Parts: sequence; C-alpha cells; structure tokens
Amino acid sequence: MKNVIMHRRLTVVVAVAALTLGVAGAGNAQASPAAPGCPTAEVFATDNTEIITDPADPRLSTPLTRFAHEVRAIIRANGARSGASTLLNGVFWSADLKQATYERSREFDVNRVGRDGLHHIADVIAKQYHQESVLTFRCLPRTSAETDAVEIQAPGVNSTRLHDALLADPEARDRLGGGSTTLDGRLILVAPLADLPLARKFATELGVNGKKAVLRYGDEQFVS
Repeated sequence: MKNVIMHRRLTVVVAVAALTLGVAGAGNAQASPAAPGCPTAEVFATDNTEIITDPADPRLSTPLTRFAHEVRAIIRANGARSGASTLLNGVFWSADLKQATYERSREFDVNRVGRDGLHHIADVIAKQYHQESVLTFRCLPRTSAETDAVEIQAPGVNSTRLHDALLADPEARDRLGGGSTTLDGRLILVAPLADLPLARKFATELGVNGKKAVLRYGDEQFVS
C-alpha cells in the first residue's frame, strides 16, 4: 500500500480480530482457514503514490472502482480466484514526516492461492502501481508453524477516532504503524503476533467491544 504501509516496519496494520480482549500458485498446498469466513488470503493495496496529510483531501473520497477491476483481473490472470473487495480509509504514522498520513485503499479477498502465488500477485500489483510495498495476509490455523501475525476486525471505529488514538499512543504508532477502517466503521488492524498484547491495548483505547471483535491468525508479508 504505498509509502505509509511501507513506512511501518514494515511493522503493520490492518487488525481485525477476535481479541477476546482477552496462498502460492494453483499447484501449491493451500492453507486451511483459521476462522469461519476467512478467505485463503487478503491483499491490501492502493494505486496512490503520494503522501496525504489532510483528512479533507479529495483523493480520500475516491471509490477506487477502476483499480478494483484491474486488481481482480491481475488475481485471475495469475491462477487465483478473486473474491470480495472492501474500500478502506487508512491512518498511518510517518516517522519521516512526524505526523499522521492518510490512505484510501482496498482489501481484496483471494482464494485458490498459495504462499508463492500470493507473493507473485502482490509483486505484480506493487510494480504496476509503483508501490513501495503491498501487504498480504494468509489466513492460517493459530498453531501453524507459518503463523506470525494477527488480524483484528471490530465494529464501532471510524478513521477520526483511529487518527486521534494513534497520536495519543506513541508506542502504538511507532510499533504498529497505523490501521484502517471500512466505510461502515469497522476497524481492520494487522499486527505481528509478538505485538498482540499491544494491539489489544490499542483496540481498547479505541473503544473496541471485545465481545464483538474477531481475531484471525496468519502470515503477513510486505511485498515490494
């Protein structure tokens, strides 16, 4: 997802999870879903290449319709099955600018894909849209040896609340980097498994209801 998603550690954000507040070419083995409704994999991407610091910037209102059609075509052309796509509003912390940056992007469900095939699809998207990196998340069982990340999804969070919480929590903004929300107010946060306690704490600061949050486990990659 362009500069900002890249500026986080490549440390991440798209957290959706069952916080109980408390993949590859067609020939590769496919991962079992870690949770009901979890696609084989997800790709988070945008066609934007500029830094946006104004929340009223008109570029944050684009539906990315053409981009959605083009990315789905890339997914199908590389042997995978394209599923649903969700429009996202992202808020990320830029260490270079020392301020929050904004991003309009999309999440794409990808099925019938393995690790290598997913990596290739993300690489094609990154190159075609001149992105520093594209985030992928493969849904896996919690006990899988490849599981290194969590995705948390929870209702009741908009981009303004996410922005304010990120600025108020230096540890979360430096380690998690940011997060995204859907247009209907659902938080999506992807974080390294080692940062799950921090992600839980941050979600609590956002006012997330633990009983309504959903947690997915899997493997994340920033493909550039």
